[in-house]
Amino acid sequence: MVLIAPSILSADFSCLKDEIKALTAAKADWIHLDVMDGHFVENITFGPMVVKSIRPYTKLPFDVHLMVENPLKMIPWFAQVGADIITVHAETCKHLDRAIELVKSYGLKAGVSLNPSTPEMVLEYVLNKLDLVLVMSVNPGFGGQSFIPSTIEKIAKIKSMIKNTLIEVDGGINPLRASECISAGADVLVAGSAVFANGNYEKNIEALR
Repeated sequence: MVLIAPSILSADFSCLKDEIKALTAAKADWIHLDVMDGHFVENITFGPMVVKSIRPYTKLPFDVHLMVENPLKMIPWFAQVGADIITVHAETCKHLDRAIELVKSYGLKAGVSLNPSTPEMVLEYVLNKLDLVLVMSVNPGFGGQSFIPSTIEKIAKIKSMIKNTLIEVDGGINPLRASECISAGADVLVAGSAVFANGNYEKNIEALR
């Protein structure tokens, strides 16, 4: 069964502890944490102290997605406050292999994310080290964007390249797009608006499966 990783960017930050508890009760599989630095993307979200503050309120894996200009600097910060998975962008890593090895040195799962226009071939020489490939189905930086249809073909191509690596998809996911992504080979779906809409988290999560 596909895993659902709600993105807390769409949560109510005035009661984030309660939101994390509610997602856990709603049978989410992972908690997706989009970290943005205002450089690699225009938006700024949160840092390691926020991750540390919510870590006690769920046992679900924390899926940290670093949309930042200097991931090598930030990997240790998030590794030390409760991340279970850390994903870096191929576009920001001059030394992608080094970043993957750094994540793994903390005993965590390592992922690489690709922007919509980044070809899957950049993964070729690190695939054997990856636990996760995160396919961006929107241009990173803001929630609420529309799904880019060419993502479906990209998922299928990556699926043909891998053996024991999960494919995660992030951006514009709704029940229709979820079904298309799953058919193409996705294992994990990140969703913000589709999970938090109308407050019925459990029903929304089930609709994505």
